[in-house]
Amino acid sequence: MDISVVFQIAAVGILVAVLNQVLNRAGREEQAMMTTLAGLLVVLFWVIQYVSELFTEVQVIFGL
Repeated sequence: MDISVVFQIAAVGILVAVLNQVLNRAGREEQAMMTTLAGLLVVLFWVIQYVSELFTEVQVIFGL
């Protein structure tokens, strides 16, 4: 895993936070919530791939 992944996740978090604040101030709470959920799903898909790689590496190391 590269450190750039951490920066990408942080960038998505900052972008989602800014969009959430802008949409909340504009009175569009529903769109703000959907933006937050979309950002969360994007990050979860990234993290799931790395967790899958981790489990594969653990299986290889312990010969399971």
